Amino acid sequence: MKKKSFVFVLLLILVLSTALAACGEKKDSGSDGDKKEKVLVFGRGADSVKLDPAAVTDGESLNVTKNIFETLINFGEQNTDLVPGLASKWETSKNGLEYTFELQKGVKFQDGTDFNAEAVVKNFERWMNGNAEKFPYFQSMFGGFKGDKNAVIKEVKANGEDKVIITLNYPQAPFLKNLAMTPFAIASPTALEKEGKNFEKKPVGTGPFTFVEWKRNDSITLKKNEDYWQKGLPKLDKVIFRSIPDNSARLNALTSGEIDLADGINPSDAKMIEDNPNLQLFKRPSLNVGYLGLTVTRKPFDDKKVRQAVNYAIDKQAIVDTFYEGQADVAKNPMPPVIKGFNDSVEDYKYDPEKAKKLLAESDYKGETIELWAMPVPRPYMPDGQKIAEAIQKNLEDVGMKSKIVNYEWGTYLDKASKGEADAFLLGWTGDNGDADNFLYTLLDEDNIGSNNYTFFKNAETHKLLKEAQKEVDEEKRAKLYEKAQEIIHEEAPWVAIAYSTPLLAGKKEITGFKAHPTGSDRFDTIDFK
Repeated sequence: MKKKSFVFVLLLILVLSTALAACGEKKDSGSDGDKKEKVLVFGRGADSVKLDPAAVTDGESLNVTKNIFETLINFGEQNTDLVPGLASKWETSKNGLEYTFELQKGVKFQDGTDFNAEAVVKNFERWMNGNAEKFPYFQSMFGGFKGDKNAVIKEVKANGEDKVIITLNYPQAPFLKNLAMTPFAIASPTALEKEGKNFEKKPVGTGPFTFVEWKRNDSITLKKNEDYWQKGLPKLDKVIFRSIPDNSARLNALTSGEIDLADGINPSDAKMIEDNPNLQLFKRPSLNVGYLGLTVTRKPFDDKKVRQAVNYAIDKQAIVDTFYEGQADVAKNPMPPVIKGFNDSVEDYKYDPEKAKKLLAESDYKGETIELWAMPVPRPYMPDGQKIAEAIQKNLEDVGMKSKIVNYEWGTYLDKASKGEADAFLLGWTGDNGDADNFLYTLLDEDNIGSNNYTFFKNAETHKLLKEAQKEVDEEKRAKLYEKAQEIIHEEAPWVAIAYSTPLLAGKKEITGFKAHPTGSDRFDTIDFK
């Protein structure tokens, strides 16, 4: 019996040690059993909404699609300078109405379909024949759809296999930067036709990774595109996007080795990460604003004095000090100061509860309880929406405005807020292209009510200024127009601009080649492990 027990124990130890060794390795499933598969597990705060880049506005969706699809033009590694993408070069006519793009040759979509001029045309035709509900970014960035009086794009046509000509109805200064945005990535026409509505769950592009599997509210798995047209890339074999809503739980998953890279790092955890020899801290270049939106079509925020009162009531400096811990600056305009046209002469609303009380007394506010919507997920511009909502609730209570904090699942939150169903809501924006138009026009112009203008703010003078700025090619003149628009927006107060943040990410020390992009959409094709 003793001998059998001893043998059993030895066998048990052997089995356990083998299992433990396997946990530490990621093997290739191919014939070469000794080759380790390079797998990056990326922890994030929420699941994607859809995987059709043209149909979404949320960063969690676009961060995944950035690695499946590609655009005609790219941004630089850590800036918004324009560099070649699926188009190798481009030319603009003197009148600014015609753009000619020469396409990369020999590129294929992940389903084997040829990438060519006709494929580009089919994508544009799809967007142009859509509507704001289907393609909200197209509405925001290109003024409207086919037949709309404000539509920027008139016609897109192929000129041979490798050349595309885009004709505009009127000049648009940020046109090329708009095209470089992730929502305007080129999808496989074959997959679009085959999948129809289901394409948002089965995406096919030309990018470095191909879609494998989506487990809702858990993970999205991508694998290496073996036929990717850029030689030597990607360096990883697989990327897994894991949804871990709680920031602390996500950091614990990183320190325990469950995941390799994490975003939504609490500013308070920065020093701990920097002191950990097994981790490294990444700082995303700041290009964002976090804000409290006040829906101007709903009482009591249809009254400008009430909106101004809320601006005076909120102690923004205390919020930034408490929840951002040195990784943000107090905001005063709806766009960050790094963008040309930022109006630094605007005098911010100071924290002044007595002024807030006075304005409320002069307004039509009847003491009703408002709904204050708290974001259910951490975002780069707002690390903890619930706690910030609680701080705002206390500020409002101090001046006589009662509020009830409301929570929804992230996709529902965005959908309902976009339809104007919130009284006051926390949200934010990470710039897509480094242009003032992408903040002021996209978020606060009447053309984008129902898409990205969640406050339903409408002002004839700002509309005129923002449309004029789109057509103005002189950058100094454009900047003046945006400065004037910010003065009006400040006075009308549809927002309480809260913070310009420096988002933090953390990863294992072995990670190399990761460049956090200011737009918040990161490519993982250059990431490797030491």
